[in-house]
Amino acid sequence: MKKRTFSLAVLVLLLTLAGAAFASESVRPDQLRFLSGPPGGNWFALGGALADLWSSKLVPTTSITGGAVANIINIHNSKGEIGFSNTSMVAVAQKAGDPTFKEKADNTLIMANLYTQHTYFIARKDFVEKHGIKTLDDLVERKIPTRFATLKTGTGSEFVVNGLFKAGFGIDYRKDFKDWGGSVEYASYSGGADLLADNHLDVFAFSVGRVASIVMQIESQTEVVLLGTEQATLDKMAEAYGTVTFTVEPGIYKCVTADTPPVRLVGDYTCVVARKDLDEQLVYDLCKLMYENQEDLSKAVVDINELDPETAVPGGGVETHPGAMRYWKEAAGK
Repeated sequence: MKKRTFSLAVLVLLLTLAGAAFASESVRPDQLRFLSGPPGGNWFALGGALADLWSSKLVPTTSITGGAVANIINIHNSKGEIGFSNTSMVAVAQKAGDPTFKEKADNTLIMANLYTQHTYFIARKDFVEKHGIKTLDDLVERKIPTRFATLKTGTGSEFVVNGLFKAGFGIDYRKDFKDWGGSVEYASYSGGADLLADNHLDVFAFSVGRVASIVMQIESQTEVVLLGTEQATLDKMAEAYGTVTFTVEPGIYKCVTADTPPVRLVGDYTCVVARKDLDEQLVYDLCKLMYENQEDLSKAVVDINELDPETAVPGGGVETHPGAMRYWKEAAGK
């Protein structure tokens, strides 16, 4: 009898220790580090607005500049708690399905799909007319010498741009553009806009929301054209990275009108990612505050109005944080 009592006591102790160990895996920090984006872009503006919101209503949050690739890796390595990225990139990172990610970033989970992300190739109108360019495919297939720029490596923009050239065209733009007599630069949103306006660039490419003030700024400085991409090329990109095709609607930008041929481009989602070990209730509350304060957040970036419980959780096997999954299902009435 004594032996049985002792065994039960040991079992209870082991279960208690196991429960304590499991509980310790869930982290609720006193302060959150939010990894946003480069200065001048939507992520930088929205990151600051979200940090202010969460700081005032839930937990002190500091917004730090970052980039889509770096944010995934840094959150995976516990150098931040939450941040922005692109959903297709998270899907690739969770499986280490691209050389950009040397190991599986399975500590970085989706918190929410926020809004659609468009990758724009903006070309000076005089450059396009000089060479008779209709699409990005023309530029690549004819190996036209191009002064090209995108955002720095480690950003979502450069990742998608590189992926499109690699999967869609089978080229290394960093090498091939130079071999064709052109050049490659890395610039901020505002820096690239200025270089384009000053005629130091022919084409500037970056990823941003559907309605982007930086595109409008560029249009106000010089005449430009949005270069679309052929569907067959976009399909190759989709097969490799899980992206989709978006078409730019007339009326958003001056350079796209009802008379303009359809401008098709790489489509994705801006998402918020979170560390896997973050407390489930904390992530639930972060999502709740974000959704319930859309109107205020839209003053920083209007695209946040696209946030919808029905699309906040991505498909395709991309892992989502349990706290986020619980909130978005409740918000969608499921």
